[in-house]
Amino acid sequence: MIPATLQGRRDFIAANTRLQRPPHVAEIELHLADEITPIWQLTEEALEEIGLPPPFWAFAWAGGQALARYLLDTPDTVAGKRVIDFAAGSGLVGVAAAKAGAASVLCADIDGFCAAAVDLNAQANGVACAFTDENLLDAPAPTWAQVILAGDICYEKPLAERVLAWLGAARAAGASVLIGDPGRSYFPRTGLTRLAEYQVPTTRELEDMAVKKTAVWAMP
Repeated sequence: MIPATLQGRRDFIAANTRLQRPPHVAEIELHLADEITPIWQLTEEALEEIGLPPPFWAFAWAGGQALARYLLDTPDTVAGKRVIDFAAGSGLVGVAAAKAGAASVLCADIDGFCAAAVDLNAQANGVACAFTDENLLDAPAPTWAQVILAGDICYEKPLAERVLAWLGAARAAGASVLIGDPGRSYFPRTGLTRLAEYQVPTTRELEDMAVKKTAVWAMP
């Protein structure tokens, strides 16, 4: 039975992952799944049977790793600023922003398990990240946000279009917007400024290659 409480989900994540350092952001520790952790062994059917959505929070995706790397290397991007980590998953990007000196970090994800993952991962790195499971796309971006960070958001066309429109409106309202993406199918080919490019180690179980060329982009 899948736990419904925050503490129950924290315990579930601790039991089914292990603390690891993502290869491209070794300064950060996260509770992640790999071939020797229980959750890695579960098929999609098994996850559905126990009522668990796909555990995106259990992996350090390439776009998030690139964005986190960029923040740690250029801390002035977020230092002293109010930050949103959109579609936060594990909270990797939010943790990186906090370590880079952000004044505050709100991690947002509609998967309730991410609340526990962000809580555990922020604690593991000695930083503070708030969390919301509200769908931020249902309203304009909060006016207090000075920087919005989004990694790996272009998997599906309708969602990518909706997210990019929301981020574009946030940029027009004055927020800085940075996106980490490894060339997903629905990532826009124009209209963005490339800030950095990395070769991010990953696994063939997650991606189609062992190293993924990944870039960090800004909305101009």
